[in-house]
Amino acid sequence: MPKNSNLAGIQSGIRDPRVVMRVIIGLLLVANLAAAVVAFKPFGGSAEDLRRDRDSLAAQLDAMQARIQASKSKVEKVQKARTEGDEFLGKYFMDVRTASSTILLELHEMAGQAGVKMGTEQFDYQPVEGSDTFVKQTITAGFDGTYANFMKFINLVDRSPRFLIIESMQAAAPQAQNGQSIAVTLKIVAFLRDMPGGML
Repeated sequence: MPKNSNLAGIQSGIRDPRVVMRVIIGLLLVANLAAAVVAFKPFGGSAEDLRRDRDSLAAQLDAMQARIQASKSKVEKVQKARTEGDEFLGKYFMDVRTASSTILLELHEMAGQAGVKMGTEQFDYQPVEGSDTFVKQTITAGFDGTYANFMKFINLVDRSPRFLIIESMQAAAPQAQNGQSIAVTLKIVAFLRDMPGGML
């Protein structure tokens, strides 16, 4: 076949829009494949790229391990604080169901040690605002004794491990013939543990 006929065939093919479109699509496909190779490196990077990736992953691993260690340390501190808090509450705060008899017994013992006579007592219970596990107990009681003995009694109450708080004190005029004995009414407050939905 003559060269002129081949040239004419090529020229007619170029004029055919379907051929042109196929060429354009082929070029786009080749360009997309080249971009994918550059972006995703499916055949692996260079040794330097691999070293950089390894170092980056090692740094991320170290950072994650440091965060895990810090979290473990915080969890241990929280657990320790919770345990110590429970021990503190168990040691210094009485249960509301047994507190009255325990406090009365302790007050009578302290009055005996101080040489003070304890009279009748009254109990009042109030909720503690913002808490569903604590109750405020107020004990109102009268005491008779000398000023020195009464000061000793106040000192014993102040050092009680039960966290007894003297809220108020009212003293009456001396009653004994020599004027040494005084009558005092105390309001003593204690904070007690209660279960939610319990006593109050």
